[in-house]
Order: sequence, then structure tokens, then C-alpha cells
Amino acid sequence: ESISVPKSQPVLYRGAVLFNQRCAGCHTFSFAATRGSAANVRTAQYNNGPNFDQRCERPVTRVLFAIENGGFSGAIMPQNVVVGQDAIDVAKFVATYAGRQAPKQTGVANCQQKQLGTLPAGSQ
Repeated sequence: ESISVPKSQPVLYRGAVLFNQRCAGCHTFSFAATRGSAANVRTAQYNNGPNFDQRCERPVTRVLFAIENGGFSGAIMPQNVVVGQDAIDVAKFVATYAGRQAPKQTGVANCQQKQLGTLPAGSQ
């Protein structure tokens, strides 16, 4: 399996490459060719992170917050697993591609219908 983000989208492609290098051990995300999430919650390991094929992560500021703060619990994911422009590129990649394989739910907007959002000036 290989990264499936087009190289014609250099920021998102770079984010996918970084995700593959830094996040593959804990997260599944087909767009980055990673398989780190547990397939079954009952057999999950402590370090199995969310499956981003299934889980929507928007807006981009939420993703950047998780990268900077070690997820949302601060218990497992290391803080600042990527920093600076690398963190921004990974956040943009995750926010853009996450949730695309989530099951459809009646009355719930799919991830691509939710606002991607923008990062504050100076962090672009």
C-alpha cells in the first residue's frame, strides 16, 4: 500500500508522508498507508489510536490542538509529535481526508460536508 494523496497537492501530500512516518504505529489512515488502529476494540492495545478512515476530524484547528497537546486526553499520544510547519501540514492532511470511510448515519452530516476551517494568521 502507498500514500494515495496526489503529489499535485504538495502540502497535503507532505502531511501524508509525515503522518506515515510519525503516526503509523498508532493510527489507521489509508490515505497515508498506515494500519495502527485496533480492528477490534476488545483486543485493542493501549497505544491503538483512532482510525481516521472512520473518524471525522474537523475543523483543522481541532487537529492541530490534538497534535500540540497529545490528543484530547493527553494520556497516550505524545505532545508535539510533529511541530511547526510539519504539524500544520499534518493537521491540514488529517482534516481534509479523515472520515471518508465512515458509515452513513441518518441525520448526521458526513465529514466532507463539515467545515474544514482555517488556521489563525501566522500559522499557515
